[in-house]
Amino acid sequence: MISIATDSSPSPLVLVVDDDDDIRDILSYGIEASGCRCLTAESAEAALTILNSNPVEVVISDVQMKGMSGLDLCRQIKDNFQADVVIITGLVNNFAYEEIIAQGASDFIEKPIRLAEIVARLKRVLLERQTREKLKQTAEELRSNAVRFQKAMEGSVQAIALAVEMRDPYTSGHQNRVADLACAIGQEMGLSEDRIYGLQMASVVHDLGKLTIPGEILCKPGRLSGPEYAMIQTHVQSGYDILKKIDFPWPLADIVLQHHERMDGSGYPNGLSGDAIMMEARILSVSDVFETIGSHRPYRPSLGMKKAMGELTGNSGILYDPDVVSACLDLVESERFQFKSAKGASVFVTTQMQSL
Repeated sequence: MISIATDSSPSPLVLVVDDDDDIRDILSYGIEASGCRCLTAESAEAALTILNSNPVEVVISDVQMKGMSGLDLCRQIKDNFQADVVIITGLVNNFAYEEIIAQGASDFIEKPIRLAEIVARLKRVLLERQTREKLKQTAEELRSNAVRFQKAMEGSVQAIALAVEMRDPYTSGHQNRVADLACAIGQEMGLSEDRIYGLQMASVVHDLGKLTIPGEILCKPGRLSGPEYAMIQTHVQSGYDILKKIDFPWPLADIVLQHHERMDGSGYPNGLSGDAIMMEARILSVSDVFETIGSHRPYRPSLGMKKAMGELTGNSGILYDPDVVSACLDLVESERFQFKSAKGASVFVTTQMQSL
């Protein structure tokens, strides 16, 4: 349960945009009952006027309205304001999931609407805003103090990682385990301590963009449809869009953006190949694949180290950097990299990593 207001700050301001009077009234009632303040607008044009003079945090908008559409409004907000947008539509079949998110929406809800769902989604978006703001504030404060920078940065990044894992329980601990393995590979390959530290930070939040994926898709137990898988793929761009606004001393946003690129150009989002992919992203890619295959998941047992090693060996030089694959397999086969149990979860550790 999130706290959407404090004694020292006003409750969040939400703007409902819909040309249906009844829907505006219903949503306004439910939003105000949840502890937020609420303004309403009957059109996108009226909404822009309100945004120009009010510190709106979240806009909830219908798609089809007279004049400017909800998606056009969403683009305007993304370009000119700091508000998040939740789209309400009964036309999901006319829009691919990824298209709605690409316009700048933080979430979308299908009609017919349920007031409880609207309030729940609103609170999730507000929680994500709080997380982003805390990370920005932390980064700004720590520029003047190197010691505080490192400690607080780690805490903030871990908090973001936890926020991702709270939405996706199937991969609990995944980001930290990937980070451990990525750092071990970085050491094996002779990366500098600073680059390894940056790689660790990027690895811990490499799935940050999943905060923008609707929960029913993110945690779907069965096979994803084509549009659903396409939406999952947008998480790298979403993670990049969040991180690029923060002045880290390492290229975290670019590493996150590229960690699903592949050596032969078959990856996403930009089809990069070979040396066009950052080394840190190539290391993160191998670590991500190895951990995903080799670790237990609540919906399936571990596929085993043999399967994970076979995937890397079979696609070395095709999907994965052969030098990174070699370093990873050397660590595993020499037993300098092993598993240990921590509160029921498998985590990666190496002797060398204890000194970092």
